[in-house]
Amino acid sequence: MKYFFLLILSFIIFNCNKTEQPLSLASVFTDNMVLQQKKSIWIWGKATPGQQVEVQLADQKVKVKISAEGRWKVKLMAMPAGGPFKLTVKSAQQQISLKNVLIGEVWLCSGQSNMEMPMKGWPPEAPVEGSEQEIAAADFPEIRLFTVPRNASLQPSEQIKSSWQVCSPQTVKNFSATAYFFGKKLYQELGVPIGLIHSSWGGTPAEAWTAPDCLEAMEEFKDIAQKLEQIKPALAALEKWRASLQQIPVEDLNDSTFWKSLDINDQRYTTNEIKGWQAMQLPGRWEENGLEAFDGIVWFKRVVKIPHNWLDKTLVLELCPIDDMDRTYFNGQKVGGKELMGFWNLPRRYEIPASLVRGKNMIAIRVIDTQGAGGLWGKPEKMTLSIKGQPEQKIELQGEWYFRPIAEYQNKVFYVYGEKEKDYQNRPRLALSLNSHTPAALYNGMIHPLIPFSVRGVIWYQGEANVGRAEQYRQLFPLMINCWRQKWDQGDFPFYFVQIAPYDYGEQSRSQLLREAQLMTLQVKNTGMVVTTDIGDDQNIHPAKKEEVGRRLALWALAKNYGRNDLVYSGPIFEKMEKAGNKLCFHFKFTDGGLLLKKDSQPQFLIAGVDKKFLPAKVKIAGNALLVWHPEIKQPVAVRYGWSNTPHAVLFNKAGLPASPFRTDQWQE
Repeated sequence: MKYFFLLILSFIIFNCNKTEQPLSLASVFTDNMVLQQKKSIWIWGKATPGQQVEVQLADQKVKVKISAEGRWKVKLMAMPAGGPFKLTVKSAQQQISLKNVLIGEVWLCSGQSNMEMPMKGWPPEAPVEGSEQEIAAADFPEIRLFTVPRNASLQPSEQIKSSWQVCSPQTVKNFSATAYFFGKKLYQELGVPIGLIHSSWGGTPAEAWTAPDCLEAMEEFKDIAQKLEQIKPALAALEKWRASLQQIPVEDLNDSTFWKSLDINDQRYTTNEIKGWQAMQLPGRWEENGLEAFDGIVWFKRVVKIPHNWLDKTLVLELCPIDDMDRTYFNGQKVGGKELMGFWNLPRRYEIPASLVRGKNMIAIRVIDTQGAGGLWGKPEKMTLSIKGQPEQKIELQGEWYFRPIAEYQNKVFYVYGEKEKDYQNRPRLALSLNSHTPAALYNGMIHPLIPFSVRGVIWYQGEANVGRAEQYRQLFPLMINCWRQKWDQGDFPFYFVQIAPYDYGEQSRSQLLREAQLMTLQVKNTGMVVTTDIGDDQNIHPAKKEEVGRRLALWALAKNYGRNDLVYSGPIFEKMEKAGNKLCFHFKFTDGGLLLKKDSQPQFLIAGVDKKFLPAKVKIAGNALLVWHPEIKQPVAVRYGWSNTPHAVLFNKAGLPASPFRTDQWQE
């Protein structure tokens, strides 16, 4: 009898300790999804430990036992393109059925803002060319769209709050323009279902998209996993502190009505009171001036004294670009503002009525930034106060301003600071900030949840956020590519990326070095690069010609992965240089059909002798080669092409694809 009771007791204890967990699928699996054709299909999820799960798709049926941790994963055999199908998952007590499932080609589309930029654009300053007509015509039931929401995480995340959408004018307008144009081209050429998984975040560096254990291969990130672990208690304290603050949700970043009506006790911050405010030198990104990686609302103030003869005159306040939005006050009265996304690159110019002008004046600016760098940035001479019609009569406004953060922005919520212990100064600090720039944070939150969903490959548009660290990018970018391949464990899948477009980053930036790092990444197996030096915008970091970017990415995929051997998929890539008397002769890969040289090409080619002094070169096509020289340089040794922040393509192949910028020297910049 004693043993009988012990047996019963053991049975009760075992079942009490057994974790009951509802049957679930990983969140990337929803109605309307596309699964990769001609490759093994992985399906996974959670359920009660010890039970069995049965997965059925078309005529395939597979059973698997649930692990002690409550996880299950099955591998279905490869299937040809087709559908629609129903995916059914059953346990002893539950069943999940997903409908309208297609089999086709699946691509992951990732990067920063030029991949994130939606079909509708960010008007008025950043439109997508031809978007209205494209959106209206985007009725493609066999193209499916999945967007991963922004999520920076300390540890690998499993959940994605999203779902697959059938491509239509309603669903495509908020979807990545580059990804859509890429997918549309594939669909038109292949005639099979296309699945596009979009996971990007504007203004983010490559290290944020790389797994922590992969990053440890680089000296500067070798202890990143340890740091992420160490800040967990501090992060918990910060999240608890945030929860005590007033919270204002943001449903739609592009809702101008919301931004224009947002008033967080504004009048209080327009007064002359600066007690407790800190000083900052403007212009300059606030991340570089004491706010670290901060997204949210910051007020700036400055007292300006004017000459007596300026009184009773209308003034003009000019400010450099403000990232992203501003509401500007003069002596407590609103005089202007850009309260809609898309104006981050636009200088401000506001008239000040004579009735507001005093001898001593307070300028107050409310700045809202929701991603990446924030604040008043640009050229110091663009910050002035002058008499209307007399721009020579001006007061320069660069220099010391006072600032105060009043709310931080995280995951589409403003957390509004209060007084004393709820002020920004008393915000719990992290040894390593958790945001979109934190190494590994976006891999954890936005890539890891997708693994091991079967994909054909990746398209990538990023690099602008790493412009200042080009030498590091030479190692970091290939590391990230190979890291993703390792984690997916689906071989060296294709990885096609976009070389960053021309843009005036400022005299101190050398974006050509970043383009060079991207060019060097072509040494990584199964990669391809799209050059954009002919479709950029020197004054807009978000060029409008996204259709051509998508088309060029698709050319790589069609030629390299889908057997379209008739397609030219790359512009000329410098291969070798030979001396020919006082000239240098250049040979290129991808000269299909021959080379083309635009007129006025001289400024884009520079040539130097042993003195390392570069002069504008003369150039001439000689068959499939290029001759470069300068009459005054008898012994040329080096040439640079498109070597600036704003290169303009002049060298093409006859397929119309531009050559990548390059240099033959490795001289110190």
